[in-house]
Amino acid sequence: MRPRAQHASTGEDDVLGLIESAVGPCALVLSLWATAFFFDGKLSPPYLILAVVVFALSFPGRTHLRSSAGHMLLKISFNWAWIAGLLLLTGFATGYLRDFTRDALVTWLWAAPLTEFCAYLVLRATAPWLFALQGPRQRAVIVGMNEHGMALAARIRKSIYSRIHVLGFVDSRKASRLPQLSGNSELLAGLDQLADFIRGHRVQQVYLSLPMAAQPRILDLLDGLKDTTATIYFLPDMLLTDLIQGHAGSICGMPLISVCDTPFRGANGMVKRASDILLSLLILALVAPLLLLLAVAVKLGSKGPVIFKQRRYGLDGKEILVYKFRSMKVTEDGSDIRQAVEGDPRITALGALMRRTSLDELPQFINVLQGRMSVVGPRPHAVAHNELYRKLIKGYMVRHKVRPGITGWAQVNGFRGETNTLDKMRGRIELDLDYLRNWSLQLDLRIIARTMRLVLKDGNAR
Repeated sequence: MRPRAQHASTGEDDVLGLIESAVGPCALVLSLWATAFFFDGKLSPPYLILAVVVFALSFPGRTHLRSSAGHMLLKISFNWAWIAGLLLLTGFATGYLRDFTRDALVTWLWAAPLTEFCAYLVLRATAPWLFALQGPRQRAVIVGMNEHGMALAARIRKSIYSRIHVLGFVDSRKASRLPQLSGNSELLAGLDQLADFIRGHRVQQVYLSLPMAAQPRILDLLDGLKDTTATIYFLPDMLLTDLIQGHAGSICGMPLISVCDTPFRGANGMVKRASDILLSLLILALVAPLLLLLAVAVKLGSKGPVIFKQRRYGLDGKEILVYKFRSMKVTEDGSDIRQAVEGDPRITALGALMRRTSLDELPQFINVLQGRMSVVGPRPHAVAHNELYRKLIKGYMVRHKVRPGITGWAQVNGFRGETNTLDKMRGRIELDLDYLRNWSLQLDLRIIARTMRLVLKDGNAR
């Protein structure tokens, strides 16, 4: 999973970011105009109106420079699919489509994303030239040689799109108390020499990487830095914690930093819920005959209910009932539940087949329609397992900030089925939290596609 794009304060170039935000929308508009001139020989008012709408829908463009060419093409195609779908639906409903020839529309539908892809490749190739036009890189120092200060220096130096040159560190501790310096790091001065060093070496950016407990010292440094022209950034040590959807915000005008939040607020929440409903209805309609066949087979195969209901933790840690086709001879839902293992005598012959192909999970699409679950999200565990692992694994309950899923990022990355060791469960939880940090609709669709491939060949499910 790729990290989120960095902003200017962590080394990303402002000018390049501005250009990147306009490249995609401009490429879509230019491809539309080229299509108009090719088929109609002129740029008529309908094309001008459509160009304005397309630019409004696509600006600002996505960040793609850090992505591989394949991943960039995938993201561009996905973004263009929903824009084109919205335009076609609106054009059909309003009759606006009649103002364009069919050949022109078809040509533009494939030419637009191809033009955008080529434009980003050109921008990537010309980025070094754009840097050269802006003059020398900005000189920076990091105050405080500690874990997140050194991590910041490493990220800035690693970024090929950074215009920041880190000179080194400022710290007053003795060498024996400092971390081992890397080959391209240097201890420049003590804290009491910071202002003089900045003035003498024309430093333009200062990153304060000091513990929040050192507030008096930080205030003294800020007073001294007021006699310089350097831009100052503060990296509070609280950001060393495992941020989940971390972002800056405010409440009633009071600034704050989100440390642990759900990705499904506002528009993202509506997109997530709408996609869950549409996918569930589509899948249930397609597999309805199979559901009936499996229900009959389960009933005839062994004694017990067709649908097995088990208590799990859902959104915000509230208990929910999760539906599955019964795959065992027992229906355990108590305080001591043993995970299924290979060759488990409790599993019926039909149950083994359903578990191997995940067919036993199909009734959970009803849970999705009920709002208890999502198509993609952290897999729900039995309540008994939750109560055990929440005491053993740090951050375990954070996964319940979203609805549990029928499939998830952990399941398509090798953690599908039995988790018979604490390390395996830790690995699953870390991937669940990774999903929360980096959620997008594209990621959900990618997980669904990988799940469909896995159920056809993976024999790890139990």
